[in-house]
Amino acid sequence: MALEWDAASYEALADPMTRWGEEFLGGLELRGDEVVVDAGCGTGRVTELLLGRLPEGRVVAVDASREMVEAAGRRFAGEGRVRVLRQDLLELDIGEEADVIFSTATFHWIPDHARLFRALARNLKPGGTLAAQCGGAGNISRVGRALRGVMEEEPFRGYFEGWEDTKHYPAPEEERALLQESGFVEVEARLLEKPTPFAGEEALARYLEAVILRAHLMRLPRGMRRPFAQAVAGRMAKEEGLEIDYVRLNMLARKKEADDE
Repeated sequence: MALEWDAASYEALADPMTRWGEEFLGGLELRGDEVVVDAGCGTGRVTELLLGRLPEGRVVAVDASREMVEAAGRRFAGEGRVRVLRQDLLELDIGEEADVIFSTATFHWIPDHARLFRALARNLKPGGTLAAQCGGAGNISRVGRALRGVMEEEPFRGYFEGWEDTKHYPAPEEERALLQESGFVEVEARLLEKPTPFAGEEALARYLEAVILRAHLMRLPRGMRRPFAQAVAGRMAKEEGLEIDYVRLNMLARKKEADDE
């Protein structure tokens, strides 16, 4: 089952992901007439920037969350160059072959990257480009330490017994191997540190609640979700500081053509 999101809260607090997406997009070579898939489009903030790079092209914006797709649909209402689809990326089928698949802040929510990369390859033209950024090895370690401590505390402990977070922060060499096995060549993958400070404990708690802790909060009754996020923020403030140690994994690859055999 796809993870559902509070699209309005995410839209209001996703400045870091939008900033990194803009930086990553700025390094991507585009002619301007391509068909590009935004894989994990969210509310469409980065999709909008992508569309600006495609004056004669089109975007297929895809997300698995109903709320995110509805928000993106509202954002691009009347825009004929954007098609918004609700699909699981592991089952992606856009009905055509794209020139580029672009993705930010999404792949770490999907544990099976071998299957993911095969699905993406099926939707790319031979010679097409995959450009993706997600959380990489070492991502949000400070949050993780505080989170594990709070999950062991009452009244939260019972809600997490036997449950494991499936987010996956891979190393570059792991992704290179999987991409090559999935039919990609000229594979590049590297980590970038993106430390992100917050002005105070409450600002950190709101961000954790809307962005990082989404899967954890779905385990809890609604009345316990904000206290849980506040507890994680409080433990971070006391033991780790008010900075999230983001690590991004940038990936660039080309789908194999017949001449590459």
